Amino acid sequence: MKKILVVGGNGQLGNCIRKIAPDFETQYEFTFTNSQTLDITNQNQINDVFYDLKPDFCINASAYTAVDLAEKEEEKAFAVNAEGVGNLAEACAEYKTVLIHVSTDYVFDGETNLDYSEDDFTNPIGVYGNSKLKGEELALENNPKTIILRTSWLYSEFNKNFVKTMLNLFSQKDELGIVADQFGQPTNANDLAEAIMSIIENPNKSFGVFHFSNYPETTWFEFAKKIAEFSNSSVKLNALTTEQYPTPAKRPKRSTMSLDKIEKIYNIEPKHWENSLEDCVNILSE
Repeated sequence: MKKILVVGGNGQLGNCIRKIAPDFETQYEFTFTNSQTLDITNQNQINDVFYDLKPDFCINASAYTAVDLAEKEEEKAFAVNAEGVGNLAEACAEYKTVLIHVSTDYVFDGETNLDYSEDDFTNPIGVYGNSKLKGEELALENNPKTIILRTSWLYSEFNKNFVKTMLNLFSQKDELGIVADQFGQPTNANDLAEAIMSIIENPNKSFGVFHFSNYPETTWFEFAKKIAEFSNSSVKLNALTTEQYPTPAKRPKRSTMSLDKIEKIYNIEPKHWENSLEDCVNILSE
């Protein structure tokens, strides 16, 4: 039986993989770790886990994701998002393990009107994006059998995310201001989990960088409006500009990614974000 190691098993994506793992239990044995049971900044811990498990696949669902805090905690962000990924990739190379590493649209600066392809020039505008880009580079350098999945605006019924924050605020506020001039692709982490398992099940592996998200693009404001609609909230939402809502870290204005490559090579068809959002809001409303 093939073995899958899921690093960051208590995060959003880790929980979504855990949810569908029983569907694959006849083919794969899953091991989930968290930051306590496997600290990816500790090479000795990684070596011990890989020696014991000898995984066929390693899904790195762990990350430092506090975009604004990263501006202050640069060392911590790079330790997890860059050096830690490099450590994992080294172990994967030693054990001939396929590494599936999750990255971000924030590796781009967002200064274009075209959808970003996997080969487009990266130019992160904050510490978080820079640390994630360095992680991509180290993963590809250290392990030839690496698949990088860049995703965006991740949410689910698990942990902290924009959808859950909005639902919480809707219950407390009558009126909210939401940024309306930043464009991206909201992505249900459950869809990402399913895409990862499709890649693992595909006998013809293609390595390198891929983009995966829901589609098409939207703004945070339109995203929030749909959350309100699906949750039957009467909250009044006001459109704000980025200038009206300053944050410690700059965000890309438009980080929309082309999804053609993953569809063509792995036959994975992304879902419309509104449908995936409705599914999530329904789960959270139960």
